[in-house]
Amino acid sequence: MSALLHLNSVGVTLRDTRALDAVSLSINAGEIVALLGPNGAGKTTLMRAGLGLLPHDGEARLGDALSHTLSARDRALRAAYLPQRPQSIWPVSVESLVALGRFAHGAAPDRLGARDQIAVDAALEACALTALRQRRMDEISGGEKARAHLARALAQHAPLLILDEPTAGLDPAQALGVAEILRARVEQGGAVLFSTHDIALAASVAHRVVLLRAGRIIAEGEPMAALTPNALEAAYGRKGRIERIGDAVVAVFE
Repeated sequence: MSALLHLNSVGVTLRDTRALDAVSLSINAGEIVALLGPNGAGKTTLMRAGLGLLPHDGEARLGDALSHTLSARDRALRAAYLPQRPQSIWPVSVESLVALGRFAHGAAPDRLGARDQIAVDAALEACALTALRQRRMDEISGGEKARAHLARALAQHAPLLILDEPTAGLDPAQALGVAEILRARVEQGGAVLFSTHDIALAASVAHRVVLLRAGRIIAEGEPMAALTPNALEAAYGRKGRIERIGDAVVAVFE
């Protein structure tokens, strides 16, 4: 079975700057992979190149197809993408926003079939939004907006979720809730690629971490093995370490 996402020596140049340089990476069903690195490391660029949304050299595939050759619908059936800070100002209900995830399946908020409604209901429940389904998006909190957009991506029922900083701006309890959603997603046979600045969260939830610096992968593997003090210092320019305290993982920097 082919990888859900496969990058082979992918590079991206943006405004004469090499934003991604010869990156190779595969994401398979049943795993959560976290992208880590400082601002400007290339995390978002990697995601967008993998989806075929940026011109690139090398090869990027979603399943068995070159990403840049896919139509918007075919791409959406293979991967659900949640960018940073998605727009949340529309005066539509939470349920209608989540239902947008069903467009690739030929549905829309005002024409949901039985299967579409089941997918929307399940996504609302997974993100603890059932009680807010009729509330307007411009009337709910920032954390609730973030969960609504995540629910939209879940309702898309693509095998691969690609999430750019899905826990940014969330409190610790909400971030842990997102982690539980990601775990449930892979237990159902999917895969998740997400970026984050929360090293401890990545080490807790991801099967594998990919540490980027200046557009290159400098460490990759199981979190406790890959996130060595040397790797953390190379990425962030400060001495750091990962420690496990009971069931919790913490990142400590000097």
